[in-house]
Amino acid sequence: MSASTIRNPIFALYLRLAATAIFLLIINSFCHTQDTSDTLDINRKDAICVYIDCPPFSGCDFDYFRKEITFVNYIRDRVDAQVFILVTTQLTGSGGQEFTLTFIGKKEFTAINDTLTFTTKQNETAENTRIELVRILKLGLIRYVAKTPLGEKITITYKEPLAQVEIKDIWDYWVFSISGRGFFNGNQASDYTSLYGSLSANRTTEALRVSISVNGSYNENKYDYQDYKYRSISRGRGLNSSVVFSITEHWSWGLSASASSHTYSNTKLGLYAAPGIEYNLFPYSESTRRQLRFLYRIGYEYNRYNEETIYFKMIDRLQNHNLSVSYSVKEPWGSTSITLRGSNYLHDFKKYQISIYGNISFRLIEGLSLDISGNYSRTHDQLSLPKQDASTEDILLQRRKLESQFDYYCSVGLSFSFGSIYNNIVNPRFGGGGGSQTVIYYN
Repeated sequence: MSASTIRNPIFALYLRLAATAIFLLIINSFCHTQDTSDTLDINRKDAICVYIDCPPFSGCDFDYFRKEITFVNYIRDRVDAQVFILVTTQLTGSGGQEFTLTFIGKKEFTAINDTLTFTTKQNETAENTRIELVRILKLGLIRYVAKTPLGEKITITYKEPLAQVEIKDIWDYWVFSISGRGFFNGNQASDYTSLYGSLSANRTTEALRVSISVNGSYNENKYDYQDYKYRSISRGRGLNSSVVFSITEHWSWGLSASASSHTYSNTKLGLYAAPGIEYNLFPYSESTRRQLRFLYRIGYEYNRYNEETIYFKMIDRLQNHNLSVSYSVKEPWGSTSITLRGSNYLHDFKKYQISIYGNISFRLIEGLSLDISGNYSRTHDQLSLPKQDASTEDILLQRRKLESQFDYYCSVGLSFSFGSIYNNIVNPRFGGGGGSQTVIYYN
């Protein structure tokens, strides 16, 4: 092997990954010993194999599941599952979450499917959420376990419910939120300050959704290094509101309005109002699993600028319209979402913007997953750009919007895992989680 081949960065990367995998396998062969009882614990006799697909930050605690639900085998790849459990969530009008658990039978349980749901409050604790998740998981798994020899060992208990009492909602479905954030850091040569606050009010029912929010931000950078001194300040304020009316399981219409002021976008005062109509190909009741929405808006825009724009304007009165198409789906093979949006000003169709955003998480084969996300925008409607050139400091600190006909980003990642398909053991020592496996990531 030549010295130039070894110095190749791609070859060197894969060489390090291969060496790491071999090292971990050697360590595993020396350190991993198991007796008969350990084997029986890993692979519970006659228990069904379950794979749970739960989104990050949704409250799923897999170690807790393994401790509380001990009559199934937890596996780490959906291909080997007899029951695939898909957990999806969406926000409720009160700020809580609605959990939808879809139980999909595989192999001998094919076509035995079920869907269970429950909701949490806005201030629900993580402990209560995971307790309720375990309860719903047990309910959904019983129908499968009942068809196995373990069904004879299952006991069902019933807790008498409390007497129903009619409760009057004094807030009439309104939910209010206040938030504030401050960030400060610095050293002898520089200081940075960032402040942000918001207030929102929301009311959500089956027939109507009302949302109102106000926010403000302040950012300041100061530099004092040798003979160089600089101070940069950016401010922003905004008010956003919308009213959405339900028509049918597929149609809805509404009105959006906003007011804003931002130094970054050269806007002293910006007003916007637009009615819109939306059609969802799938019923809104299935929104946690799949959506295909077409949304059209036509609106009026009033802008007063801090500085004269490149079109020699201090005030603009504009009409525009936009159309967006959004598709999202979550299935056992993975999940994907994509949004295509286009808009233009009615006085000049050459002033337009087209953007596309998408992400996909796809399980290619056993143990191998592909994650891709990205965004691309084609921009020809920057009417608020100031005529005066931006300073070097404004460009480097991103304190001012710059002329650009496009922007994009892309992220690609692969993950591969191999080892035992069973994952019933919980070992939290040194912060570790359950199961033994080797995972190699490349991004």
